Amino acid sequence: MTKVIGAIAALCVAVAVSSCSAGAGSAAAPPPADEPASREGGVHLDPMQIKQLRIDELSTESPADVIKATGTVEFDADRVARILPPVSGQVQELALNAGDSVRKGDVLFVLSSREVAAAIADHVASHKDLDLAEKTFAMTDDLFAHEAASRIALQQAQNELAKSQAKVTQSEEVLRVLGIDPDAEPDASRLQSRVQVRAPVGGVVVERTVTNGQFVGPDSTAPLMVVADLSSVWVQAAVFERDLRHISAGQRADVTAAAYPSDHFSARVARIGSVIDAQTRTTKVRFAVANPGGRLKSGMYTSISLYLPAATASPTIAAKAAFVENGHTFAWVQAGPQQFVRREIETAPTDSDRLRVIAGLKAGDRVVSDGALLLRQLASGAAQ
Repeated sequence: MTKVIGAIAALCVAVAVSSCSAGAGSAAAPPPADEPASREGGVHLDPMQIKQLRIDELSTESPADVIKATGTVEFDADRVARILPPVSGQVQELALNAGDSVRKGDVLFVLSSREVAAAIADHVASHKDLDLAEKTFAMTDDLFAHEAASRIALQQAQNELAKSQAKVTQSEEVLRVLGIDPDAEPDASRLQSRVQVRAPVGGVVVERTVTNGQFVGPDSTAPLMVVADLSSVWVQAAVFERDLRHISAGQRADVTAAAYPSDHFSARVARIGSVIDAQTRTTKVRFAVANPGGRLKSGMYTSISLYLPAATASPTIAAKAAFVENGHTFAWVQAGPQQFVRREIETAPTDSDRLRVIAGLKAGDRVVSDGALLLRQLASGAAQ
């Protein structure tokens, strides 16, 4: 009996040892060679998978840095005149239409106005009063010299003369405000009660809302005409706040429009906005754009390339080598013959299809320029 029990115990020990050996062997078994696995935050590829990638070594080319933006063409507010009627009256001699060119000082139309007629009548009356006051003062002064008039009478005559002179000055100023030259006629009664409305700037009539014979008044807020100098226009663009540190007034930029895809319009930064849009995280930047031939029209959509100051030589990568996840930019870097790791980087745009690397990479690093999507899929599968 004792021998049977000992045999059973020996058999149990042998089974336990065999089970432990089998478990240890199972844990040490390597994964299949063709299955990618994550190592130290990277991805291990087999030779066939590596052939699907394009790997470039970082260069130190330094193309000109540029910020891209889109904008809309507007009239230059400093070169636009919105014509309002100076007085009430009837529009006459209107011969200009939208699209017509005018020079500074050209007559746009004429207003025949009762207000002007009344101002001329006041001016004529003031001259008559002045003539009478001058004669009265001369006579009183002579009488006073011969003791035939009192000093009070002389002072009254002087006072009336001063009032008459002030009235003439006032009436002349009213006429000038209305656009009438009081010195145009020696005889004030021959002045015409017609106001010539002239172009304050040279340019093109871009809007006309009035017709011949129409009665207008100075209380109107809508302009009768809009004249714009189109030799220079504004482009208002939305620029991300992260790019504002690279922008200053006077910087050079190029503007292109869909209507003229092969033409580049010279521009400069004229003003940088003071408010950041809470939704888009952008601010308005105004560009002053030279517009030869008036080809850029108000309302056109444009693309702006804002050139930054020249930077020192730095590594560059193909634009498609970088990808964004959760607001951070990454690239895949070859860390070994078959090992690739994801590395966070910081980049800046250039005027080519490459990105300048500010941080995260150095010259000589081997970066996956084509195939980053494949690595992201493999890394995602390995993580699961």
